[in-house]
Amino acid sequence: MNLLIIITFNTFLSLILVLIAFWLPQMNLYTEKANPYECGFDPTSSARLPFSMKFFLVAITFLLFDLEIALLLPLPWAIQSTNIITMMTSAFILVTILSLGLVYEWLQKGLEWTE
Repeated sequence: MNLLIIITFNTFLSLILVLIAFWLPQMNLYTEKANPYECGFDPTSSARLPFSMKFFLVAITFLLFDLEIALLLPLPWAIQSTNIITMMTSAFILVTILSLGLVYEWLQKGLEWTE
């Protein structure tokens, strides 16, 4: 019985909050608020410009090497483990794979900004 009361109360409270959030912003609508740009001036060109894939490639490259740092970060604490050879070999293999990926992308001219 208590579970049914809690579920009913939570559903009712959620519906009230959703309705308030839906109707409250529509009460004070004026032109600056309805403008899609916060700076207040009208746009001079279309907002639907084609997206350059270079931004995407640079972001993916950043995430790749950021992941490398995140995986190598616990390395000083792992050196204190009992099996140092296995730990150093796996770290060396990881760095080698990522370095080969960097060299491949560099040779394919994936890091050059100009097209």
